[in-house]
Amino acid sequence: MLPLQFTPLIKRLRWGGTRLESVLGKPTCGVSDAAESWEVCDRGADQSIVRAGPEAGASLNRLVCERGPELLGRHAGVGQFPLLIKYLDAQDVLSVQVHPNDEQARRLARSSPEQAECWGKTEAWVIIAAEPGSVIFAGLKPGCDAATCARAAATGNWQDCLHRIEVAVGDAFFIPAGTVHAIGAGVLLAEVQQSSDITYRLYDWGRVAADGRPRELHVEQALACIDYERGPIARAVPVPAAGPRSPGEELVRCPWFVMTRYTGSRPFVLHDDSCCRIIMVLAGRAAAHTRHTTHPLGRGETLFIPASAPALEIVPQEDAVVLETHIP
Repeated sequence: MLPLQFTPLIKRLRWGGTRLESVLGKPTCGVSDAAESWEVCDRGADQSIVRAGPEAGASLNRLVCERGPELLGRHAGVGQFPLLIKYLDAQDVLSVQVHPNDEQARRLARSSPEQAECWGKTEAWVIIAAEPGSVIFAGLKPGCDAATCARAAATGNWQDCLHRIEVAVGDAFFIPAGTVHAIGAGVLLAEVQQSSDITYRLYDWGRVAADGRPRELHVEQALACIDYERGPIARAVPVPAAGPRSPGEELVRCPWFVMTRYTGSRPFVLHDDSCCRIIMVLAGRAAAHTRHTTHPLGRGETLFIPASAPALEIVPQEDAVVLETHIP
């Protein structure tokens, strides 16, 4: 199966902005609240659709179900693609929130018929652009325990609990399930996450919805899901990628995904190890070559490489930053 490009799904939310289009070239029709561009998605009615080539018009779920071995290799046999790949533009700060882990999500699905999710949500971020002074909140300050968080939930005084980090382009963060977090205003980032949308809001900065009422909070569920042992989240420390001549640096490795970044103009080859891979161009331009095809990739473009794709060489331009994600 040849490499695939999908039509992005644009999600409009109150905290979104305009940089998905102005910086990454996404088709947002000029709206001012484009918050997320879902690049690879298999979530019920939200489906990535192949936009050209032999598989044009096919949904990701159809390919997962009908051509699983070709698409996923050693990970075939699942009924849903397990990752959601996206870009986010935070024009305003997001709510303070937490996501459950897999065990908590399965327990919730058993006890709540309306909750169909069976995966938790571990995620990772790479900062693409950040206005001066932009921050993220990730993890609890030292000494913040369950009682401290319960008091913060009752008073809304979360500023004293949240670990605050000023961010810069290129920073990467691993946000395991159970981590209290919020993306601050002015941040544009790439996100890789488990394909789950279970979000428990702890605090929404005193904002109200369109009807004038505060948005729903989920304090009881959130407090039950927080990992109080985790503490502050630090920037990911890149390590050299495996392979004697690989120019990449591994940013995140966890049971659900591995993220590797390639910077500069040195070409690299993605070897066949019977798994699919996802390429995102975070800066500059690149081209992906197989013996059959060439895929020019501009900033913000994403390429899904099936497990059965021919050997593929990525040729970046001098200023390119390419992010590769696969399932371990």
